[in-house]
Amino acid sequence: MQLRTRPRRKVIINITSLIDVIFMLLLFFMISSTFLEQPGIKLELPTAKTSANTEPQEYALSIDKKGQLFLNRQPLAMDDLEAEIRKALPKMKDSALVLKADQEISHGLVVRVMDLAKRAGVKKLIIGTKPEK
Repeated sequence: MQLRTRPRRKVIINITSLIDVIFMLLLFFMISSTFLEQPGIKLELPTAKTSANTEPQEYALSIDKKGQLFLNRQPLAMDDLEAEIRKALPKMKDSALVLKADQEISHGLVVRVMDLAKRAGVKKLIIGTKPEK
């Protein structure tokens, strides 16, 4: 009795559809991702281990190395700060203001600006930092 052996078929995995799906996912993530860029004011933010990325806020108050104030990149004098924040308060989301101060700025100036913002009616004051590497 002689048994016939059938030749074994080679298993071929067609990955063409898999590659298509991967490219579609890549394209989806590239289109749906947002890039946050804030050019204009040169600040060296202090680092913090507990720093977290938050959604971009509409209003940001920045203090550069020279102690100059900027509300949404518009130069501002210290005397006009409270009045300008009061004007912008109805447009602020959740009455929130992001305070970004250069790490070289004295603590006293930052506290004075925070006090003026609170007196103007800001409910949430978010301190801007950058993540520690």
